[in-house]
Amino acid sequence: MQKPFQRVAIGSLFFVITMVVAVIGYVMFGWTVLESFYMVVITIFGVGYGEVRPLESTPEKLFTIFVILAGTSAAIYGVGGFVQMVTEGEINRAFDAERQRKNISNLENHVILCGFGYVGQILAQKLEEAEQSFVVIGVDPEQMAIAEQRGYLTKEGDPADERILHELGIAKAKALATVMSNDATNVFITLTARELNAELMILARGEVPSTEKKLRLAGADHVILPATVSGARMANLITSPPATDFFNQSSEQEQLNDLLQQIHVQMIELAIAAQSSLVGKTVRELEIRGKGAFIVVALRRFQGEFISHPNPTLILNSGDVLMVLGHEEDIPKFARFYQLHQPKLKHLP
Repeated sequence: MQKPFQRVAIGSLFFVITMVVAVIGYVMFGWTVLESFYMVVITIFGVGYGEVRPLESTPEKLFTIFVILAGTSAAIYGVGGFVQMVTEGEINRAFDAERQRKNISNLENHVILCGFGYVGQILAQKLEEAEQSFVVIGVDPEQMAIAEQRGYLTKEGDPADERILHELGIAKAKALATVMSNDATNVFITLTARELNAELMILARGEVPSTEKKLRLAGADHVILPATVSGARMANLITSPPATDFFNQSSEQEQLNDLLQQIHVQMIELAIAAQSSLVGKTVRELEIRGKGAFIVVALRRFQGEFISHPNPTLILNSGDVLMVLGHEEDIPKFARFYQLHQPKLKHLP
């Protein structure tokens, strides 16, 4: 069976061909081009205004019959394909929407995932692997389309809308994870969700450290900050004996990269050039100028001394190598501005 679009294309093609052939045919009978075109239109569409000229000869009458049959058939075929295309799409969408609605209404002890960006996609994948039921909600049509393609239950809309959260069964939910890219949005979603379900476990993502306090005040049980995620785990990796070999421990770096990969963060070394304006500044001044984009986790002096968790008041010298942890996009911009080169860039795999 042909697809609706193919039917529309074929019907349109044959209709145009019929029109052209019919006009040429009437011109050959001695009619003008305008008379021929007018005759074709009123014949195919059955307007019933009467012939432009009397159809006296048998060839003219037979040709007109051909025009009626060919033109009408082509039009019906093409229009039928268009109607099929519209009705099939609408019916399928209606069935899909109803199926989604029923499946969502039957959810219990599930997770409501707000946002389906990079972090949301990783989280959804892990929940699926753990066979934990969940539903994805977001305002980005492209992200929701990706979620639907992966077979997830989805709801396009504002995650902070109380009506929508009720539709997603927030009263019966086990947890809500808000991983939107905007901190203010995550705070508002957290406030709304906590008001609707006081027992709900809420996990929230924050982009800058200052957001953590706001999210916790709003009712978040757990806050994930990309720049400081799993700090204890990373500190253990960095300070595990021998600490001075961390820069060269490939196995430790692989463990850390596996952890960072899920939040689009990288560990990077920045060497301070002699002409850098950071020479003579403190670690605290460095992090302040970074505006929360990264944290300094280790430092190697130009003489070779390794310092884990450097004191904020430590003075930076030319040739020192900093190990910083932060967003992939922000660190390179900072490095270029302050003339820091990257002797050993540790990208995520």
